[in-house]
Amino acid sequence: MKDVAPIINPEKKMEGAATTVKESDYYEGERLTHLLGLVQRGIETSKTLNVNSLPDKIWLKKQIAIGINEVTRVLERMKPNPNDTRQTPVQLQVVIIVADCKPRMLTKHIPNLAASRNVPVIYIRDHKRASLRLGELVKLKTALAIGFKARGTDLNLIIQQILSKR
Repeated sequence: MKDVAPIINPEKKMEGAATTVKESDYYEGERLTHLLGLVQRGIETSKTLNVNSLPDKIWLKKQIAIGINEVTRVLERMKPNPNDTRQTPVQLQVVIIVADCKPRMLTKHIPNLAASRNVPVIYIRDHKRASLRLGELVKLKTALAIGFKARGTDLNLIIQQILSKR
């Protein structure tokens, strides 16, 4: 057998991630509750201020990329070079990922992809309940990843305030 160096703290480094994730990058406990509360209020206020009054599910799909596949698809369509003058139709402002999902292989590609597109990543964990709490935001049972689309709405202003406080 090959000699394998033991991993002292596997939570410090996401598998396959190019950068090390600091403990302060994780949102859990009261900090997670506060973050999800701010995002929930932002969604509700932005929805009430929306003049077009679309049904909830359609409005959410226009504002948020929901799920691993859709977040990956939007990130792949974004240009990796920020100096590229051609803009893709949809840009992500931030990606929120459940850090304690099993198997971790499901989400391990997203941080590298987001980093190559200069999209900040927020990791959340809540003792195996983070996917349930993230799903509540988008009116689903569970969600492992969501990405907020940069559309210039009130929701984007709230997300920007959250990012500036990090």
